Amino acid sequence: MLFVIMCTDKPDCTELRMAVRPEHLAYLKTYEKYLKLCGPLLNQKGQSCGSLIVIDMEDRPAAEGFAISDPYAKAGLFESVIIRPYKLVAYEGKMLGL
Repeated sequence: MLFVIMCTDKPDCTELRMAVRPEHLAYLKTYEKYLKLCGPLLNQKGQSCGSLIVIDMEDRPAAEGFAISDPYAKAGLFESVIIRPYKLVAYEGKMLGL
């Protein structure tokens, strides 16, 4: 099942994000086969201000476990984390079977 994990950084945490980034990327690498889409959210100045991840996990507890174990989350970077089930209906300009 697909889940969207949307995280918003706490204010003024750019240095923390950059310090933890190598550990975060290594963590994502261990889940590479489950990742469908991921990357930073950007503010008006084009600076990272959060994260967006679409991951294929067996259930919500697995998605929550993934989110809680992210080094960014462990470092206290996030002000909020939203996890929602997700259904993909279009991809790269093509509608998928509904």
